[in-house]
Amino acid sequence: MKKWHKSTYSDGGGGNCVEAREHGSGADVRDTQNREAGHLTFNAREWSGLINTLVTR
Repeated sequence: MKKWHKSTYSDGGGGNCVEAREHGSGADVRDTQNREAGHLTFNAREWSGLINTLVTR
């Protein structure tokens, strides 16, 4: 499993930041400011759909 990394879509001013880590079955996403709250897990199809939606906007 890869290490957590900050999304390139995150606000550079310290707010609205998310981190992601990709793995063989998809990816996990968490709020940088509230890491202790846990994370959301996306399967590969969901993760690909999310990324494709973000890139096309």
